[in-house]
Formats: sequence, C-alpha cells, structure tokens
Amino acid sequence: MLSLQNFPYYARLMRLDKPIGIYLLLWPTLWALMLAANGMPPVKELLLFSLGVVVMRSAGCVINDYADRHVDGAVKRTNARPLVAGHVTEREALQLFSVLIFIAFLIVVQLSWATILLSCVALVLASAYPFMKRYTYLPQAVLGAAYGWAIPMAVMAVHGNIPEWGWLLFIANLLWTIAYDTMYAMVDRDDDVIIGIKSSAILFGRMDKLIVAVLELITLALLSAVFLLNGLGIAAYLGLLAAGLLFVHQHYNIRHRQREACFKAFLDNHYVGLVIALGLFVDLVLVG
Repeated sequence: MLSLQNFPYYARLMRLDKPIGIYLLLWPTLWALMLAANGMPPVKELLLFSLGVVVMRSAGCVINDYADRHVDGAVKRTNARPLVAGHVTEREALQLFSVLIFIAFLIVVQLSWATILLSCVALVLASAYPFMKRYTYLPQAVLGAAYGWAIPMAVMAVHGNIPEWGWLLFIANLLWTIAYDTMYAMVDRDDDVIIGIKSSAILFGRMDKLIVAVLELITLALLSAVFLLNGLGIAAYLGLLAAGLLFVHQHYNIRHRQREACFKAFLDNHYVGLVIALGLFVDLVLVG
C-alpha cells in the first residue's frame, strides 16, 4: 500500500521536482484554450485543464519509470530514480499510477461528454508511450500525440467542436515534441544503443540536427497557419518570431552534440512555449 512516509519518493517518481514536463504540456494546452475561447478561457476549463496537466504528466512519469525499471540503472541520467534505487516498489508504482488516473477521471467528468470520450485516447497514448521505445525508433511521435492530445480536448471543451485549425495546432505540437524530445534523446543516445532502447536520435543519426531544424520550421509554419485562420494580430506573430530565435539559440548550443548542451537545449523549449503563450495572451486577451 502507498505510505505517506514515502511521499518524497513518490513525488520524485512523479517528477514533481522537475517541472519541465508540466510546462511543455501546459503551454500548448493554454494556446488551445485561448484560441478556442478567442480570448480569456472560462475559469472552470482553465482550472480543470491546468490541474489535469499536472496529474496526467505525473501519471505518465510513473508508468514510464515502471516500464523502464529494468534498464534505467544502465543509463547515467536515470540510474538514481526511485524504482531503480529501491525506494519505491513496483506494486507501489502501479498503485500510484492508478490513483493518478482516478484523479484524472474525476477531473474530466466535469467536462462535456465529447471531451470525456477524447480523454480515453489520452489515457491510451499516455499508457502506451513508455513501451514504444522497445518497438519503434520513433517513440517521440507517440509522446507528441500524448502531449498534444490535450489540444483537441481543450478545443472541444470550450469551442464545442474541433475546427481545422485545432487539428493543425495538434500536428504543430506533435512535430515540436518530436524535435525537442530528439534533443533529449541525444543526451542518452550512447547508453540507449548499448542497452537496446530505440529513439529518434538513433534513427536520425548524423542528420539529427538537420531533421530537428526542419521539424521546428514546419512547426512555426503550421502555427502561422493557425494564427492566420484565427485572424490574429501582430502580438501573436511576435511570439512566433521569439520562438524562432529561441530555436536558433538551441541549435547553436547543440552544435557539438555535447550531453549537457543537448539537455539544456531541451529544457529551453519551456521558453518557446511560454513566448507563444504570451503572444496569444497579449493578442487575444489584452488587445482583444
């Protein structure tokens, strides 16, 4: 059974001490909410989706560490995780995952039936992703779908349907996720090759930086199309410009493919999501 005395280890298992994943999931969700509302999102949906982001990201981390419990010890970056170190048992990890999914269910039932049905896809994607790295060299695509599925859910919850721009926003976020998670995978590439874990960084090989750049360019192009379809103004596009400059800075950092630099570039994507969100906030909420 779960024990309150073990909460610090459960918190580490949920990666609450490393909120980057929350940010990368939250910012696109806020993009979708603001665009769907054409301004400030309703308070109810804003609070529910923000809480849902934290809960589902935590659940994803728990099931990811459970799936990787036999290989994390061989990777420098992950060899001190709670399951590997023995601070949390496999049974406790599955119990914690179940509790988090139940909380997520309590959150989503406050929304429309269409949104509840979409949430079933989110659960499948979040549960499947950790196991994909054993079967495909593009688990990052599954992660992108899992991270991005909050977008159609948010649009449906606020807008009542999912217009064309909602799916374009989903695809843009999916491609962006593949790009930044490839940089994340570049950190572990040498270890992953040895232990037999698959990733886009291994698949792309020496073309990794070029492919990441192309994915980022397509992401910006798709976001521009979304903004055009919604008739947005200069502030939103300035946010995209700032995101583009941050992408350039990331590529400067990863030019030598050093582990620490690649990890730093991955973390900096938090600011990419932030500046786009700020641009939308100024355009849709402050300017109107």
